[in-house]
Amino acid sequence: MPAAATSSAPSASPAKTARTRTLALCAAPVVALFAVAALVPLPFVIAQPGSTTANVLGEHKNKPVITITGAKTRGTSGQLRMTTIEATGPDTDISLKTVISSWFRTDRAVMPYGSVYPAGQSDEEIERHNVAEMKKSQDSAAQAALAYLHRSPKDVKVELSLADVGGPSAGLLFALGVVDKLDGDGRGGDLTGGRTIAGTGTIEPDGTVGAVGGVSLKTQAARRDGATVFLVPKGECSEAQAELPKGLQLVPVTELKDAVISLRALASGGRVPTC
Repeated sequence: MPAAATSSAPSASPAKTARTRTLALCAAPVVALFAVAALVPLPFVIAQPGSTTANVLGEHKNKPVITITGAKTRGTSGQLRMTTIEATGPDTDISLKTVISSWFRTDRAVMPYGSVYPAGQSDEEIERHNVAEMKKSQDSAAQAALAYLHRSPKDVKVELSLADVGGPSAGLLFALGVVDKLDGDGRGGDLTGGRTIAGTGTIEPDGTVGAVGGVSLKTQAARRDGATVFLVPKGECSEAQAELPKGLQLVPVTELKDAVISLRALASGGRVPTC
């Protein structure tokens, strides 16, 4: 009887084996790279909505935020709240896991380290820089407000007191606070119309309003704390709209006079520009 036929699985070709080894060898460094990246600190800062409790028309630590001498001031209602973001410190180690988890959250922002903190500076140097920026912002705000109202800085002195927050992004709100205390809406009423107004923006002595960072986080903080109107540098409208909370009206601004005109229109029920 003839022997039964037998079969066996074909052996892997030399080319296929080499290709498998090549892929395995290529994958190993990639896996190692991700493993290392997961442990090595990355050059990012994680930011989230901060405080909006500083009302420039009110007091901070039992002292008026705005003190004016040499001119009659008026009582005000409503609020002008400056907005902030809270960022991880300059010495905080940010892992790949933290970056990835924060990237997909609407209440977090992943920002390049250099956009928040000057490179090569110590914590103390960064703090001094931020305080200096705030002082410069306050001086510019006072100059812009007095120039808008055609008041002489030789006769009217403005002192702004709010040292706990660093950076220049409160300039617009400071300037509006001075205008409200001296002139209101120009018709005997409040510039705020009694509302809780929030906003952000740098300001130059000529009244030009500049862009800032973290706008989408600031809008979230503003609405969380009761603001219904948010003043935003016009160039950052798109960012502000990206995560805009329900019930918060955006008002674009390019100059101090724009903000004043818009707030007057709001107070009187007039037409207000939108993003």
